[in-house]
Amino acid sequence: MTDQFQLTDDQLAIQDMARKFTADRITPFAAEWDENGHYPVDVWKAAGELGFGAIYVAEESGGIGLGRLEAALIMEAMAYGCPATSAYVSIHNMATWMIDRFGGTEIKARLLPQLVSMEKIASYCLTEPGSGSDAAALKTTARKDGDHYVLNGTKQFISGAGYNDIYVCMVRTGEEKSRGISCLVVEKDMPGLSFGAPEKKLGWNASPTAQVIFEDCRVPVENLVGAEGDGFRFAMAGLDGGRLNIGACSLGGAQRCLDEAIVYCRDRQQFGQPIADFQNTQFMLADMATDLEASRALLYLAAAKVTANAPDKSRFSAMAKRLATDNGSKIVNDALQLFGGYGYLKDYPIERFWRDLRVHSILEGTNQVMRMIVGRDLLRQ
Repeated sequence: MTDQFQLTDDQLAIQDMARKFTADRITPFAAEWDENGHYPVDVWKAAGELGFGAIYVAEESGGIGLGRLEAALIMEAMAYGCPATSAYVSIHNMATWMIDRFGGTEIKARLLPQLVSMEKIASYCLTEPGSGSDAAALKTTARKDGDHYVLNGTKQFISGAGYNDIYVCMVRTGEEKSRGISCLVVEKDMPGLSFGAPEKKLGWNASPTAQVIFEDCRVPVENLVGAEGDGFRFAMAGLDGGRLNIGACSLGGAQRCLDEAIVYCRDRQQFGQPIADFQNTQFMLADMATDLEASRALLYLAAAKVTANAPDKSRFSAMAKRLATDNGSKIVNDALQLFGGYGYLKDYPIERFWRDLRVHSILEGTNQVMRMIVGRDLLRQ
């Protein structure tokens, strides 16, 4: 009776592999990466060996060809150690999937082998200084000049900018708002490509963020993904999966902080007894666990819908992203409260998760935009 609500043996094996990798390669080092702003490229390469660089890339392209639930399980497991690292793996997967799903034979053969192995790492460039939630208003232009496109413009908040090898970019090739957008792959050594200074951020310090700047940047026409004018459709198709992944990162971070809080509350003594013995503590932990399980159940359901290409997949992805990221941040905030003054110190991991998870309700579509998507979809029926 409960089979449909259980993970399969294969899914449990994938989850276990991701948890072991995280415990070994991420969790012990995450505080240091955060402190020093270190981008753990060597850890990516190791993740690539497990297939984590191409989770839902087709097997014929060298990927592991899994569904969106399996991807969510991997992101959730890795975020238990470091949400910034896990979220970065999600971005690389989205960019690599876009080339696999929409690219022609030549570009796939040329780029995918090194992306799948994470020998090369990809960034995804949609947002600009003047277009965040209104993504279709992007202004970066790509003008055709013989067998090249000439790019001019700036991309904002790009994870991995300046470090990564491949930039999957949404650019304007035509006048129409969304139908004038195309998808081009820009490689790091192309003339006219430069990067802004690394942004100083509240969190996500293990993942560098900077502007990507195009000044008469020449990109060969064979780096076009799909046809001219198809870019916005590709961008929107990628977002359902991105929303699930960032929601899964919040689940992993919240689970870690709940687990840490339970251990701390059993240990910490006040008024002659462990604070775990106080009913207030028990009620807080009960609410944290309940909200986490509800968020996880909705996210896993949404992931199954995206894999099955269900008609309501985008509404469910938006609902799941909104709930998981809001609840994740609230759970971490409550964990910090249970830790008291110690929760505010960098000696304990809670404050790092508090900082890292805050951005999840902004990126991959703000939680206000998520409500807009859900509301419109409900009224369209």
